[in-house]
Amino acid sequence: MSVRMLDVRDLHVHFAMHGGVFQRKVAEVRAVDGISFGIERGETLGLVGESGCGKTTVGRALINVLTHSSPDVALSGEVNYIDKQGNETNLIHLSKHQMLKYRQHVQMIFQDPYSSLNQRMTVKQIVAEPLSIHKPEMKRAEVDDRVSWLLEKVGLQPEYSLRFPHEFSGGQRQRIGIARALATNPELIICDEPVSALDVSVQAQVINLMDDLRSEFGMSYLFIAHDLSVVYHISHRIAVMYLGNIVELGRADEVYFTPTHPYTRALISAVPEPDPAKTGRQRIVLTGDIPTPLSKPSGCGFRTRCPIARPDCATFTPQLELKKSGALAACPYVE
Repeated sequence: MSVRMLDVRDLHVHFAMHGGVFQRKVAEVRAVDGISFGIERGETLGLVGESGCGKTTVGRALINVLTHSSPDVALSGEVNYIDKQGNETNLIHLSKHQMLKYRQHVQMIFQDPYSSLNQRMTVKQIVAEPLSIHKPEMKRAEVDDRVSWLLEKVGLQPEYSLRFPHEFSGGQRQRIGIARALATNPELIICDEPVSALDVSVQAQVINLMDDLRSEFGMSYLFIAHDLSVVYHISHRIAVMYLGNIVELGRADEVYFTPTHPYTRALISAVPEPDPAKTGRQRIVLTGDIPTPLSKPSGCGFRTRCPIARPDCATFTPQLELKKSGALAACPYVE
């Protein structure tokens, strides 16, 4: 039986734009414009979409770092973390001190393995830092053993712990980031495009490693990426974002093999086919440019590029509805 551990309801994230001599608010970027989804324990939810659609903003909102890094951000909605006893806590408006209690349960792996590690700290110091914050009662010998164990789990030699990040390749640095995220036994890890900066062969190694760790420790992932084939390989369910909204959500097989929403169909058609003998897939080319979040189109945000758009698409915002494929899609005309 599946057990919900994160419940996101009607999440909005808007950034104020200032201009003029007095730097008054002149516009607002609606980076995330009302999305809802849940993550079960032991599940990997893939979040995909084009650059600028709001994927990374969603991940940063879930771990509540936006209010500290962007003072003018406006957040609303609920990000409910549900512990093993069934107690719900809305993380979105917790202070930095209040959030500290939940940091050990919700961790993050960042996109760039070259800038996410402190170059002045050794690998041992980097991996042990979460332990010193969240588990100060641990003795030095216990911390050393934990660091060595974590490095072995991610495929690195324990003797690497005294080296610095610049001595490692990109794939090895990302493994160090994974070890740091695992240090406190988290229940959920937000993975912000963790393999996009790596070579294809190294991507496969890191993806397989993360999937093995999830199976072993029973944790959950929110896997943010723009590569649908990578997301399909690791995810149980896939959510497709476009311009701050989720346009399709369903099981990985449903979304990847029988896409429903026109935008998802276009994304799937753009996935390269490794076998040149297979010519059955028709490429869907979207016309027009991606609208800016500063001035989103009225109604459905995808209507300006949609091949099946109708005049009334400008008058209402479609909600996710169950379709014949079994997935949820935000379009009333796909069937």
